[in-house]
Amino acid sequence: MQLPQIRMESKLGQISLQTINAKQEIRQPQADLSIEQPHAEITMHTKPGKLTIDQSKAFEEMNLMSILRRNDKFAQEGMQAIQEGIGRRAAEGTELMRIEDGGNPLVSQAVNYANPPMKTLAIKFVPSYGSVKINYEPADLDIQVTPQKPRIDVQINKPEMTYTPGRVEVGMLQKAELNIDFVNLFPGK
Repeated sequence: MQLPQIRMESKLGQISLQTINAKQEIRQPQADLSIEQPHAEITMHTKPGKLTIDQSKAFEEMNLMSILRRNDKFAQEGMQAIQEGIGRRAAEGTELMRIEDGGNPLVSQAVNYANPPMKTLAIKFVPSYGSVKINYEPADLDIQVTPQKPRIDVQINKPEMTYTPGRVEVGMLQKAELNIDFVNLFPGK
């Protein structure tokens, strides 16, 4: 016996997906930079050094002095000799005045005058060490520096961006189908 049948044949639908990636490009231009450094301001003040040399004592020792200094020296030596002579004469007068105390002051004074003390011989360096006086005041240098700040000018450039958005393309790879067939629907035919 043949029974009626319904035959169904189906095909599934298939979707196709195609993805296109997004693209992003970023370019950063360099900044425009300008730097200027002004020179520092410098001021200098110099006080010169001072050298003094005093040779007057060395010239005196070598008997090379000005006439005024020579007159002063001779006057001073004369005054000293006079005072020593007055003192010696006063002492001798006192000895003679006290002749009654004993001793023989006339003979002792005569012996002193007849035999003066001997002069000593010695080597003398002319001029003597240290007779030249040297004084030096060093120079003084004052330096003032005023630094100047650098002038910096920066122009920032914005980044350049390009963006292409991504997308998804959807399509039908295979359409869905449904075939229905009836078999033995009318038996006997």
